[in-house]
This record gives sequence, C-alpha cells and structure tokens, in this order.
Amino acid sequence: DFGRSTELAFVVEPSDDIAVQEQPLILYCQVEGIQPITITWRKNGVMIVDSENAFMLANGSLYVSRFQRVRGDGSSDEGEYDCVAQNHYGLVVSRKAKIQAATMSDFHIHPQNAVVEEGGVARFQCQIHGLPEPVILWQKNRVPVNTDNERYTLLPKGVLQITGLRAEDSGIFHCVATNIANVKFSREARLTVSGSHSTAYKDPMILVGPENLTLTVHQTAVLECIATGNPRPIVSWSRLDGRPIGVEGIQVLGTGNLMISDVTVQHSGIYVCAANKPGTRVRRTAQGRLVVQAPAEFVQHPQSISRPVGTTAIFTCVAQGEPPPQITWLKNGQILETSDHIKLKNNNSTLTIYGINQADEAIYQCIAENSAGSTQASARLTVLWADGLPGPPQSVRAETVSATTIQVSWKEPLQNTKEIIGYVLHIRKAADPVEMEYQEAVSKSTFQQLVTDLEPSTSYSFYIKAYTSRGASKASEVTVVSTLGEVPAMPSLFIKVVNSTTVQATWEPSIKLGQHEGFKLFYRKVHLSQYTGPVVLPSDVTAYNITHLDASVVYEVKLLAYNQHGDGNATVRFVSLRETVERTVLNPPCDCMKDKQTNKTSATGIIIGIHIGVTCIIFCVLFLMFGYRGRLLMCKNVQEQLATPQVPRSQRSAAGFAPNGAARRERDERGPDAKRLDLNELERLFPARPAREQQD
Repeated sequence: DFGRSTELAFVVEPSDDIAVQEQPLILYCQVEGIQPITITWRKNGVMIVDSENAFMLANGSLYVSRFQRVRGDGSSDEGEYDCVAQNHYGLVVSRKAKIQAATMSDFHIHPQNAVVEEGGVARFQCQIHGLPEPVILWQKNRVPVNTDNERYTLLPKGVLQITGLRAEDSGIFHCVATNIANVKFSREARLTVSGSHSTAYKDPMILVGPENLTLTVHQTAVLECIATGNPRPIVSWSRLDGRPIGVEGIQVLGTGNLMISDVTVQHSGIYVCAANKPGTRVRRTAQGRLVVQAPAEFVQHPQSISRPVGTTAIFTCVAQGEPPPQITWLKNGQILETSDHIKLKNNNSTLTIYGINQADEAIYQCIAENSAGSTQASARLTVLWADGLPGPPQSVRAETVSATTIQVSWKEPLQNTKEIIGYVLHIRKAADPVEMEYQEAVSKSTFQQLVTDLEPSTSYSFYIKAYTSRGASKASEVTVVSTLGEVPAMPSLFIKVVNSTTVQATWEPSIKLGQHEGFKLFYRKVHLSQYTGPVVLPSDVTAYNITHLDASVVYEVKLLAYNQHGDGNATVRFVSLRETVERTVLNPPCDCMKDKQTNKTSATGIIIGIHIGVTCIIFCVLFLMFGYRGRLLMCKNVQEQLATPQVPRSQRSAAGFAPNGAARRERDERGPDAKRLDLNELERLFPARPAREQQD
C-alpha cells in the first residue's frame, strides 16, 4: 500500500459560492501527489480555456475577472465548476462547486395596517427572495426598531412581534432587506393602539403557529408561536414523538417562539406549540415539522492497493448523511462502467474488480452526494507484473462428455514455462456473474481436466492461467460449451393380468433427471427377437391394455420415457397368462341366474320361518301374561271375601253411611247367622264341581 502523501489527492477543493455581478470571483483548488501534476478546470463538464475573463492562477485556482450572470453572447458565468488533477498514475476530479449570481427580487409580502387594543399583540411580516438570503431589519417612523425592548421580537424571515401593546407603540412600520446584491424597502404599514386593556375573558387562541422548516446542520431554527387570550395564555413546546426537546442551544424568543441554535439531525421532528389558560386544562395547539439535513461525509475512505495480475481488488467506500447519500464511482475522472469483471455491491459501497489486468490500473474515486452536499475520496490501484512470467496457456478446448460432464484440454504457454508450478482452471456458468466463478487446481504436468457435477443443458465458460512462485500468467482465451440435455429416468412399471388374452400395463413417471414428453411401450413373446411397438403415448397417460395375446407363452413388456434429448432407460417386466387359463379350467363358471334364484328362495324361506317363530313366541308370552293376571285377580277377590263378610245389597247403602264403630257393632250383633250367610254366599259364588269333574 502507498502512503497518502504520495497519492494524487485534493488538499483544497472549490466550494459553492454566490458571486456579485461585475465583481471578480476566485475558485480555489490545491492538489498533492507525485509530480508532475497537471490541473485544469471544467464548467458544466466542459474544459475551460484560459481567456481574458477566466484563467488559472499559478497555485491552481481559477480567477474570473468580471462575473456576469448573462453575457452579450447569451452565455453565463453561473454553473457547476470542478477542478481536474492528473499525473503519471491517474486522474482525479474535485467535488462540483455550484456558482450562482447574487440577486434580490421585489417584496412579495408587505406589512399590513393593524388596529389592536392596548395590551394585545401586533405582528408584521414581509418576505423577499434573494441570494444570499437577505437580512431583514425593521424601522418605526423611519428609525430602526429598538431591539433592546423586550416587547419587540424580530424573527428571521421578516417577522416583527410586539406584545403588551401600549399607546406609544403606535406608528409607521416598514422593513429593509439587504444582501450583497441590493438593498430594498417594503411598503409602510400603520399600527394603531386603541382603547384600554379589556378585562373580559377570552379563550386562548394561537394567532400564528410554527411553519415547516428544512435546514442544514449547524443552522439556526426559529419556530414561531404567538398566542392571545385573557388571561394571557402560557405557551409551551413539546415534541409529538414524546422525546425531550433538551436545553442545550434552546432559547425562547419573546413570549413563545422557540429557537434552536446549531441544529443537528437529531433535532428533526414535529414540534407542538400549546397555549394554555392559566390554572386550567383549556388549551390550543399548533404544530410544525423541522427537517434537518446533513451533507454526505465519509465513514470509511477507499484505500490505495497493489495487486498482481489475475487477482481480485476490492475498494470500500462508506458514507453517511441525511438524506442517505448516493455513491458513484469514477475511473480516472470518468464514470465507471460495470462489466463481467467489475462489480458494485452494497448500494455501490463496495467496488470489486475480478481478474485484474494492466488496463485496470487507475485512480478510482468515490463520490458521495445528497441534497445537502457532496464529497469525494480517491484511491489508486497498482497492478503488479513480474518479468519472466509465463504466457497464457494455448489451444484451450472444451468438449461435452455427458449431461453433467465436460472435458477441458489445453497446451502449455509459448514462453517461460520452466517455472510453472501448476495451472488453475476457472469455471463459471455463462449466465452467472463473475463472482460466481470457481476454480480447480491442476498439476503442471496435466493438460486436461474432467469437470463433473455440472447442470444439464447449461452453457459454461472456461479459461486457464499458469502459475509460478512469482505470480500468474495472463488468462487464456475463454471457451464456452454446453452440457448435453438430460433424458428422463426409468419409470416404475406394473403389469396386471386382466384375462387370458389381455394384460394391463400401468406406470408412474420418475421425477428425477429430465422432464418427459411421453412414453414408448414395447412387448414381445420372450422366444422372439422382434418387439411389437413402439406404442407412443402422451405424457399424461399412465396405463395401457395389451390385447390379443397368446395364453400359452410368456411375454416381455418394456416401457421408457422420452424427451427432446432422447430416450431414457427402459423398465422391463415379464408376464405369463398360463396360470389364468388353468384357474379357469379347474373352476368352471357358475350358472349365476340359477344360483341367484336358489339363493333368493332360500333367503325368502328363512325370513318367513323367522317371522312365524317370532309370532308364536309373542303369542305365548301374551297368553301366559293374561292367564296369570286372571288367576291373580280371582285369588285376590276370594281373599277379600274371606276376610270381609259381604253385606246384602239392601243393607250396603245404609251401612255405607254409618260410622266405623256402628258398622263394627252391627257385625257383632249378627252373630252365627251372619257366618252362615257368608258360607251360603261362597257356595253361590263357587258352586261345587260335579262328581265327574272331580274324578277327572
């Protein structure tokens, strides 16, 4: 690596500037590095030729004698200027400096007359465009406003606030805008302070809230907030995201304007102004967004390196800023074009040069740029080339062996072959980027290499380098060749005997290797050499019936899949129909209709028998149940009659109304006659059986 002091680099670069009409302008440029160094200037990319109006000073700076925004020929001295430095090792370009003419337009906002009651708030505003930004001051009655009065607040962008108005504040106000281009006065406006301070209650109200601002780091932000109300509201500030505003560099101007000095990117956010009625939660709010941009700056500079021919060089350039900067690379001052061996990665932060050669030796520049500014850094690539290195290998050839194999052969270089210690074969898919390349090392006595595990139907590029202990040769010529296409794999085949003359072939295609376009089916008697077929079948067919076969012989069935690259290997099966014939003889066919009728009759008889049996069982059960119930009822009646004497019908009704005790006494009074009556009743109910029945 080389020290920075020997590298061609800028010590001072031109910066953006605003030039005054008809005044001289100097753009500075200072370079260090190995002499001799040549410096030139460009405007809008075109080289500037020394003239009476613009010429280069001895120290390399550019001098413009009389800056003119528009010349007589229509040209302009405004534009983007850069400094170009070159020495034996390369060329570098400075950052672009934007040069603009100082201008000032007319006021587009003038102060307006105002009538405000005593104790209130008055606000005047005027706006004007200019380069550089005009400084705006205020005058009252043609005399500069007294800024020592704390009730008077002057804000950037031409705002004058007067709080706690008094009668003496009445007068004529106007603003004065000044920059290096001009001085201009606005129209006048009258302020009238009327009446005395009112004591009537008024809700808090924000007259003017903060505007959206976009600034660059280190500038000053002023967020305006002016509120009225009675009692006078308390103005406070906060961030919408809840983060603290902080105290360093924070100041309140007047009664509620927020000023942030030396802003940083961390100050970006939405700021909320709140006007609160004292002692209550009554409040009004307004908000504005502050965006702080930061020019691009480098976190990591590219470093100069030296590399042997055929190796890889990597430059890294990391920049930060807000918004994030875009990175561009230059090679000797020209936009770097990417190619197969020059790649940009990581949002252009990494530059990689593969297989470097003498043409890659140059100064490489990293340009980081965003809307807030740009910066550049450079580094040199030195390509090392040792004398006496072998020449490139000769007669490189590549031949396809199969769908996954290619054989590469070559001859030794024409010169300086004694120190060769080996060869390196560089392999890459032709469609892949260079970084996907891989290598295979080969001994110095080997002049061919079988490259395996390649992908079918794919183009590959090959080149070879010869290596010595001092470095590598230049690369051989590149040769490109494609592998063969891949035929389908063997399908799975199954054979099923349908009958004595037909078999069914079914199969499943393999998902391995190449895609199939269809199938070819062959079959033959095993004792014959000639196949029947092929029967060509489409890719969506997976079954086929082979008919009209001879049941007395064995058949061979063969199936293969094919595609545009050829036929795949076949699957073979053997099948015999003899067993099917023998089974048919031993087991003659049945009379299906007769069997069906017999089976139907038998089934009907069985069903009828079942129904009759069930009916008989149910009948018997019912008979037994009713017979048992009759006997049970009869026995119960007999027991009741034996236990309780029966009363004649003529006496039952009367006895039924008598108390229990009376009925009992009546039974006792009847005595033996009552018992005789009961026996007679039993004989009447159960007469004696005839003698013949008793004998039975």
